[in-house]
Amino acid sequence: MRPSGTFSKGGRRAAAILVAAAALAVVSGPAPAWAKVFLTQEEALKLAFPGEPDPVRRTAFLTDEQAARVETLSGEKPPTRVVTYYEGRAGTAYFDTHLVRTLPETVMVVVTPAGAIGRIDILSFNEPEEYLPRPRWMAQLPGRSLDEDLSLKKGVHPLTGATLSARALVACSRRVLALHRVIQTPPEKTPGAPHP
Repeated sequence: MRPSGTFSKGGRRAAAILVAAAALAVVSGPAPAWAKVFLTQEEALKLAFPGEPDPVRRTAFLTDEQAARVETLSGEKPPTRVVTYYEGRAGTAYFDTHLVRTLPETVMVVVTPAGAIGRIDILSFNEPEEYLPRPRWMAQLPGRSLDEDLSLKKGVHPLTGATLSARALVACSRRVLALHRVIQTPPEKTPGAPHP
């Protein structure tokens, strides 16, 4: 009979797995009680393109030059070089997931054919609800283009008590508009190169 607190080789392995699983549960924990999902991607796309057939899903692979251009236009590096977007008659929808304070939110930004924000919707928000931007504040963003007024220091009013939420959404808007402009602009033809 083994003394209490000792294990066979197999028992030690099982105990180690249980301890590791318990530690992981404590570290990762359940999702915060305030985490909210407002729309699925499919629901958001139906809002973006009402009465249209399913939008066309496309993927762009940014070159070094394109990524540098996005950074110049938006003020920050694109988070990924692989960009998936959805094209419909009403415009082009992009989904962007980013941190607000320490937790993520996912946003859909629809860019109109003219290159302005057509609509912006928060699909999920994991920060406490008091940091969630209200519809009245969000209404400032549709119609805006990628210019100096798309800034909390210029044309967009700050969000009292939720500055980081406002900053994250403005940065997201600038990033998506920059991506759209770069993706939709054909590369310049090299002088002397044969034209298709």
